[in-house]
Amino acid sequence: MNEHVGNDRLGIVTAPRTVRIERLLPGPVERVWAYITESDKRKKWLAQGPMANHVGGDVKLTFHHSQLSDEPAPAEFATLEGAKQEGKVLRYEPPHVLSITWPDGGQDSEVTFELEPKGASTLLRVTHTLLSSPKSMVMVASGWHTHLGILVDHLNGDTPSGFWGNFERVRQEYSQIIAE
Repeated sequence: MNEHVGNDRLGIVTAPRTVRIERLLPGPVERVWAYITESDKRKKWLAQGPMANHVGGDVKLTFHHSQLSDEPAPAEFATLEGAKQEGKVLRYEPPHVLSITWPDGGQDSEVTFELEPKGASTLLRVTHTLLSSPKSMVMVASGWHTHLGILVDHLNGDTPSGFWGNFERVRQEYSQIIAE
């Protein structure tokens, strides 16, 4: 499942209803932690909104894909602009582990961010569990893959590449790997 090299390699299915994607990011763990937990930094690659800094606290995300790159959303995803979702913090161990609930098909799935120092870089591992279906696994893997690509671009000081074009490319690849 890891046909890509470097920071664009595909994620893997680690268990039923679970996908994991890893990226080696420039800078110390604390810098990457800030891009995950602070709204003003997180909105550059994922979504904005408050995130509690304690277990049981609220997570409120608002997605503005139009601000991630200059590509317009395909008609299929136009309704996602400004979409809101709410969750809860399940684990909060700064600056190394954050787990939150994530809505998925009427139930909660879970996302865990694990950060590990690797010299001057940080290994980020995103594991999304309890996904509702293979179709959801494809969408989630494609979404994380693309959002993490935008994060890599920001941390490297590069202009983010097209979000939706990259999403469509990897969605086709994940669809072939994860049986829908």
